[in-house]
Amino acid sequence: MRILVTGGAGFIGANVCRALTTRSEVESVTVLDDLSSGDLRNLDGVGVDVVTGSILDEGLLAELVGGSTHVIHLAARPSVPRSLKDPLATHTVNVTGTLRVLEACRGSRPHLILASSSSVYGDRREPRKHEDLPTRPLSPYGASKLAMEAYALAYAESYGLPVLPFRFFNVYGPLQAADHAYAAVIPTFVSAALHGRPVPIHGDGNQARDFTYVGSVIAVLVDAAVHQVTSRKPVNLAFGTRASLLSLKDALASVLGRPIEATFLPPRTGDIRESQASPRLLVDLFPGVRPVSLDDGLRMTVAWFEKAMTHLPTAGTSRVCVPDVASSPSTGNQTAFHHMKSGEVGE
Repeated sequence: MRILVTGGAGFIGANVCRALTTRSEVESVTVLDDLSSGDLRNLDGVGVDVVTGSILDEGLLAELVGGSTHVIHLAARPSVPRSLKDPLATHTVNVTGTLRVLEACRGSRPHLILASSSSVYGDRREPRKHEDLPTRPLSPYGASKLAMEAYALAYAESYGLPVLPFRFFNVYGPLQAADHAYAAVIPTFVSAALHGRPVPIHGDGNQARDFTYVGSVIAVLVDAAVHQVTSRKPVNLAFGTRASLLSLKDALASVLGRPIEATFLPPRTGDIRESQASPRLLVDLFPGVRPVSLDDGLRMTVAWFEKAMTHLPTAGTSRVCVPDVASSPSTGNQTAFHHMKSGEVGE
């Protein structure tokens, strides 16, 4: 297996690269990343070839895809608020960029895994979002992810391309950044709590999410690549665990062993009230994958942040111990490393 990972220097991408390089079936892993949000330090010590470039570069894509048996397409312009600020930029990367990837794959037809998003469902009232529900995205970001799904499935039908589109829900864990304006909720909460600040909650805190530990996501992605799993419809990559932001705050307080205060802010445009997956199709396709619980996932995430903070000097760089998130708590964690600058917590 020769695997190309687009966006491989980012949070999920770097974690999947770490896991792939431990598999005997994998001959090589190549990362394509423009480093607009990824960080090469996430890959420090990982045996991958890194190409700095854009998925919009047709010639570069053709060269890299041509030498690959598998492509895991994670490169994207993330964030609902960011898409509201600049929808054209979101479309260019997420839709046009995905179309470039599909075109590069059309001739050699490598196995292609794509990352879509639960945001395609919008704010539907059904308690669990299953893949046959009509989609109703509320933001340009959600619309861009729906478009990339449609293109991928059209290429599967038109050109016989073996594809597997996943709808990611709220993925969290080690290597996820907390130090930028569009940071996700769990790293934002963890960073604030560890620094003794109130956690910021937009709205009343009763909005709910299906938080999915990155190790569980990586286990599915690796299994899908190794066994070349395909699907003619998108697959939810979450396990149906519902948690409100208020209950998340309480769970984090339990992990830390102390109360956490909250600051309530106005609701954000485009935010979804309820997001919970039906995992039925996922479990059918990947019966051997066992999800990491929210409590265990928070413990490992907090441990990673604490190690990062402990090893950060006042200046320069240091080596930070990062748990191997592809291992579950029951199987033990191996150790990986990456460099971090003072004041940064990873991507």
